Amino acid sequence: MTKTVSTQKEQENAIVVAVCTKKGDALKRKIDEITRLSISAGLNVVKDFYQIIKDFNKATVLGSGKVKEIKDYINNCEEIIDVVIVDYALSGSQMKNLSKEFGVKVLDRIGLIIDIFASRAKSREAKLQVKLAQDLYILPRLADIQGTSGRFGSGGVGMRGPGETKLELNRRVLEKEMEGLRSQIEKIKKQRQSTRKERLSSSVPKIALVGYTNAGKSSLLNLLVKEEIYADDRYFATLDTTTRRLYLDGNYAVITDTVGFISDLPHQLVDAFSSTLEEAVDADLLLHVVDISLMNEENGEKEYQANMRVTNQLLDKLGATKNRIVVYNKADLLTKPLLIQDNEVLVSTKTRRGIDILLSKISQNLFNK
Repeated sequence: MTKTVSTQKEQENAIVVAVCTKKGDALKRKIDEITRLSISAGLNVVKDFYQIIKDFNKATVLGSGKVKEIKDYINNCEEIIDVVIVDYALSGSQMKNLSKEFGVKVLDRIGLIIDIFASRAKSREAKLQVKLAQDLYILPRLADIQGTSGRFGSGGVGMRGPGETKLELNRRVLEKEMEGLRSQIEKIKKQRQSTRKERLSSSVPKIALVGYTNAGKSSLLNLLVKEEIYADDRYFATLDTTTRRLYLDGNYAVITDTVGFISDLPHQLVDAFSSTLEEAVDADLLLHVVDISLMNEENGEKEYQANMRVTNQLLDKLGATKNRIVVYNKADLLTKPLLIQDNEVLVSTKTRRGIDILLSKISQNLFNK
């Protein structure tokens, strides 16, 4: 029987390390994103470092000089550092080696994102899926995690789970648990597919809200359906699929909010959240929500354009419809005019600017063809 324990503690202090491994990597974007992810996980980011890797170090990923620089900072910092977040997919041995060097817990980008998902999951299905993703992540790193002398398994970020249950660091227990999780998820999946067939056979049009995390999808859904669905200014603030009716000029459609996209989304979570991504695949119309206030430019590409590129690549990979309206949100923060295309609209969920235009475009797209 799994023992429930409290993992709540004071906010942990973190150092983040952005890693650039190929030409064209946008350094500032990588630093900003790993910092935002860390803050979304409840961490207090004390300092950021970066490493442009030319000669790859198999033992630690980071070069010996960078490891020493970070180690010296931790030892001399007035704040007690609890965790180092490395913006790279670390193996168990790399995590162990870095943890040994720094004397603190080390977590990579994948583990951080999974931890955020773990703290946000609300529905039974989401909790099961996150737990499976967590186990899939831990299993190949198990021996090395156990070898960190408690630095990894001391609670806090990286060790949280749905329901705040104690993580069992035992291979046999994990494998058995994963088998049970897959079985439960499969049952839910079959139930969902049955409901999905009914929905697909319906003549009611289906709309899906998609976009980079924190673009304002949930806030937009609230405005469109006139409800107060949970929304927050954090990465992955909402994970569970939310579907509502949207009434338009005597007609109605069903509109679904989906989990936000992010670059290098862990494959464990793409699989785990196939349910919310199916909504995008099945939709007759996609509302691609974009935070247009992200105007910082790197390597000739603005941040909002990079976010759009990541989202479009994932949608195309999923086989989602090309019938898309681009919704540029946070227009109230624009300082210069923006030239937009026919399938684009400027809105502000804060001031309601452009919402009527968006509703008109949706209606024309679905009912007036």
